[in-house]
Amino acid sequence: MRKNGTGPTTTGTTWTETHKPVTINHYQLKQICQFKWHTIVFTILVVILMSLNEVQSTVSVTNRLARNVQKIGAHSDKDAIDSSLQIVHDISTENFGTLCLTVISYRSLNIAINPERYEGSRQKVDLAAVVLQEVGVNRHGGLLDALAKGLLSDEYITSARILATNITNGILGTSVWWVKNVGGLGGPRRIEEDGVQIGTKPSTKYPWFEDEDSSPGLRSPKFVPSPASTSFKGWWTYPYYSCGNRRWILSYSVAIPPIGIHGSMRGFLSIDIDISDLHINQCDLPIPRPVPSRPNQLSNHDEVFNEIDVFHNFHKCHEDSMQCEYRQLRNGFTKNNFVTAGWTRGAYQCMCKAGYYSIRHPFGFNGTVMEIAYREFQDNISTYYDTVFRCQRCQPGCITCVGPTPCLATYNWVFRISLLTISVLCAVFTLSLACYMYRHRKVKVFKVASPIFLTITLLGCAIMYLEMAAIFPILDVYSCIVTKWTRHMGFCVTYTALLMKTWRVSLTYRVKSAHKVKLTDKQLLQWMVPILLVMLIYLGTWTLSATPTAEVIKDKHDLKFKQCSYNWWDHSLAIGEVLFLAWGIRVCYNVRNAESLYNEARMISYAIYNIALVNIAMIAFHLFIFPHAGPDIKYLLGFIRTQLSTSTTIALVFGPKVVRVLRGQGDQWDNRAKVRGITASFSLNGIGLVQEDSPDLYQENEELKEEVQKLAAQIEFMKIVHMEINNRHIKPKPGGYFTLVAGFQSPMTKGTMAQTQTSKPSTQQNSGVSEDGHSGTNSIGANSIGYPSVHAGPNTANSNGTERV
Repeated sequence: MRKNGTGPTTTGTTWTETHKPVTINHYQLKQICQFKWHTIVFTILVVILMSLNEVQSTVSVTNRLARNVQKIGAHSDKDAIDSSLQIVHDISTENFGTLCLTVISYRSLNIAINPERYEGSRQKVDLAAVVLQEVGVNRHGGLLDALAKGLLSDEYITSARILATNITNGILGTSVWWVKNVGGLGGPRRIEEDGVQIGTKPSTKYPWFEDEDSSPGLRSPKFVPSPASTSFKGWWTYPYYSCGNRRWILSYSVAIPPIGIHGSMRGFLSIDIDISDLHINQCDLPIPRPVPSRPNQLSNHDEVFNEIDVFHNFHKCHEDSMQCEYRQLRNGFTKNNFVTAGWTRGAYQCMCKAGYYSIRHPFGFNGTVMEIAYREFQDNISTYYDTVFRCQRCQPGCITCVGPTPCLATYNWVFRISLLTISVLCAVFTLSLACYMYRHRKVKVFKVASPIFLTITLLGCAIMYLEMAAIFPILDVYSCIVTKWTRHMGFCVTYTALLMKTWRVSLTYRVKSAHKVKLTDKQLLQWMVPILLVMLIYLGTWTLSATPTAEVIKDKHDLKFKQCSYNWWDHSLAIGEVLFLAWGIRVCYNVRNAESLYNEARMISYAIYNIALVNIAMIAFHLFIFPHAGPDIKYLLGFIRTQLSTSTTIALVFGPKVVRVLRGQGDQWDNRAKVRGITASFSLNGIGLVQEDSPDLYQENEELKEEVQKLAAQIEFMKIVHMEINNRHIKPKPGGYFTLVAGFQSPMTKGTMAQTQTSKPSTQQNSGVSEDGHSGTNSIGANSIGYPSVHAGPNTANSNGTERV
């Protein structure tokens, strides 16, 4: 065999007859020169056409690659792809066996590669085939050599061969085979192999060759069927590995028919493209695929377009818990480093997705190991692929994790259910108390305290109890909305009802005129409705415009749980409620000395003080003492706040009334109020008992009797005083009306002592001082002169003590 262009050395009849020495005359030499001249011109024309076609083909292939997302091998059989990957793995790990030691020095894969990136090279080959079809392949070897060497000018083509076989017996008449030098050093060189010796039939062991007699039109399983949308002159082969060159190669072959009907030689043109620079990326195909910024920038170093599309999405990562990350290796597995790292099975890492973890492989699973484990799992050798090589799901609430550590705070549901049960029972008890009060609304202890405001107060307390039901489950948008409404609306209803009652006492208590201030329940309700309307509008606007949501926060152990968000809506409403509480405290302070039936004004003041104190204390607990408390602690704090504010209010305002009714004293006036001089016409609110139904005649008769007795006592007293003044010679008798008792002096004695003892201080106590420290107007205490207790008339007002009717 001749190598490096030294000529054939084989012997045989065909070779001798074909290449025996001949004598060339002048005419033949002229024909040869003319043929060479035409050959040179034609070769130059072909090169120019190839160069022009190269630019057009580059643009065409780039645009087609950008449009064509569907892969040619997308419909390839999965088993064929798996077997091809196994072949790639055997070659990359030098697990050849007898592959490269036998006659079969090529190993083809069972998958097709998308050849669109080599569209320019294919068009050059088709153009050269057209030229050979026109001039014939039985011409002098100079033309064939020129065409083959011209094809090597393409950046992808590494080898080009032109064969001419006899049409009748298939014997090889002409063979031209040119290859590029490895590394691009020097020019192309011509080689010859045993399988393509002149005078013999070409060997069918080559993946790029097929005898046209046995496979007309080269319709052979060696070649990939052409796409239906295009028409090629030749056929692309399946990718194959050349043991001699240690390269992955893709060939394109074209059958050239003989010239005319009587032509005796048919041609065969084939090129090799080195595809060792391609990469086997088994990870998912990125959609959309990137496109080069300029069409002419498509090169061998383009990472995305150098990937073999058919292997995409054929990784062995568990898709439910892992994601594939391509890891291109820089060094191959072979010792001589001929096989590039791109042709390697398992060149990826199986990384755990967000929400999954692996303790043994925190940095991912090696793709090669996953491939081996998958093969063993398919062969029922081991179950490591499905058990060990799998990511575990993180604990609920963990976005990322490195282990089974919990990320969500746990809820003590037994504890929360017990607190919720108590709150619900309190709400039911509150509503039952409202029904009980409505049933006994005509009893004096409820009647004088405005039953309508007491009912409103109980309804507000029931709403506040229901807040514990709103914050009981794991919070979401709806539970946060209910929480805001129950908390703020319940507080507004309860506190406003109590404040209206206290404010009426304050207005009546501070009056300076002798006329009685009369504020009915209807008037107070007219003032209460705007306050509730403002709260309704605020909460409605808040819910519609900035709906409260549940945000994730962490406790002191970095465990996450949900809490209703706090923003400027909450802060603005909190400031308004603080100012509202401050006004209520001021009103309660103003009526601190006011007397009322059943001492209710003082109880309401205590309830308002308690509401303010509890809310301030709970804010301090949340912000300073337990800023990172867990969900159960926060639920407990909410329960404590509700019980200390709501339950205490019910106990202070309604407890004494219910006790009196249960004891049968609900229709009896307060004894303490009678001692302090409060008549039946005085009520808690500082006004006369205004009745909505028909008046009680018995009560009016009792009041009239009291007024008549007071007037008679005052008239009798004035008679005695005038008699003493007009009869100065009458001296007071021991035990009489004018006897000095407890430092009391008669008018006459007082005037005499004032004239004789001007330097002495006046009497320490004036007449008419009551036991609660509130002085009357022009009245004398009857107990100091032996008379029963006498009070001022209904038109006399006291600015420092209890109103007198």
